[in-house]
This record gives sequence, C-alpha cells and structure tokens, in this order.
Amino acid sequence: MKLYDLHTHTTFSDGVLIPAESVRRAITDGYGGMAITDHADESNYLLILENQLRFKEQFNAKSGDFKVLIGIEITHVEPDRIGELTVKARKAGADIIVVHGETIVEPVAEGTNLAAVEAGVDILAHPGLITEDEVKKGMANGVFFEISTRKGHSITNGHVAKTVLELGGELVINNDYHAPGDRVSLSQAQRILMGAGLTEQQTEKVINNNKVLFNRLYGGRK
Repeated sequence: MKLYDLHTHTTFSDGVLIPAESVRRAITDGYGGMAITDHADESNYLLILENQLRFKEQFNAKSGDFKVLIGIEITHVEPDRIGELTVKARKAGADIIVVHGETIVEPVAEGTNLAAVEAGVDILAHPGLITEDEVKKGMANGVFFEISTRKGHSITNGHVAKTVLELGGELVINNDYHAPGDRVSLSQAQRILMGAGLTEQQTEKVINNNKVLFNRLYGGRK
C-alpha cells in the first residue's frame, strides 16, 4: 500500500521547494503519486497553472509509475467567489481543486466550507468545525473531506472524522506539504487516522480513497 498526497505546496505559493524537488522527495518517501495544489486566488491562479502544467507534462512523460496532478488550493477567497474561481481554474487546466476550509487556527471567512461544497470542489481541506449540512451537501456533489497531518489544522480531525463518517461521507488524508519534514510515513498516517477515532478498516479505506481519487482525476475526472 502506498500513500498519495493530494495537498502540497511549492515555491509558486508558500512552499520552500520547487516542483522537481518536492516530487523527488515524495518518490524517495515511498509515495505513489502527488498533486501540487499551491495557494491561489484570482490574482495568481493562471500563473500557477501555466507553470505547473509545463512541469507536469514534462515529468509525467518520463516518470514511470509515479505521476503528478496539478491544481490549486483556493485560499482566503470570499465565499461568493469560490464557485466561479473553481470553474475558471478547471478550464485553465487544473486537475484538482482544493479549498482552504474553515480551520480554527486561521481567520477563514465564514461560509467558505459551504461555498466549497456547493461548488463541488474535489477536496475540502482542514474544514474545522464542519456542520452536518455542509457534509451532506458535499456528499451530494462528490466532495472528499480532509483529515490533515499538519500541526494546527489537525486539531479538529476528530470532529471532522466523526461528522463525515456518521453521515456516510468520504475522507482523505493529506500532508498539506510545505517543506521537508511535513510528509508522514504510511504507518504515521495510519496512527493519525486511528487517533481521530477511525477503526483499522476505516483507516485502510481512507488511505485507499486517496489512491482512488488520484486515479480518477489523473484519468480526466471519469
């Protein structure tokens, strides 16, 4: 079993590594694939996608089994702009859309979680004290909800896991990778999920969800 990291950052936002080094480190860390999802708003999403697309095309053509997806993490964007930016980014070539959810450790605008699930983004990252209504709307639109390995954002993992699983929604686990040291091992990811209250069977399913979603998006949203 291999992990697939669907939430990472490079020097195109606040990460410390260029794409090539970030990917190389993911390979040596034993991951099966990764998505580059730099922080974006209306001002920079085209710059990010145009540059990451060049990297993806060159890398994936020669990479063997390990592949890269490119996209953005819509971050601190006014909720009423999230749906439109999601559409624009997909038209510009994004394989994956993540939204920076209402983590309790940052002043994210109220309504961000709801706007993200209504837009049908791929992943709602670190959604904090997410409500049942938000989860239900996300489930109807195929949204996956993130369990975060990142310090701070992970504080509400237990609430997210409990709320999503009780309603029958789908979880993924991501590193929100910014720098060396942020990427956890498979065994550590399993422990983090179990620490959020998941059973061994639920833990295995979440880890598999990352692979399933990665392959779906790599195949062109089939």
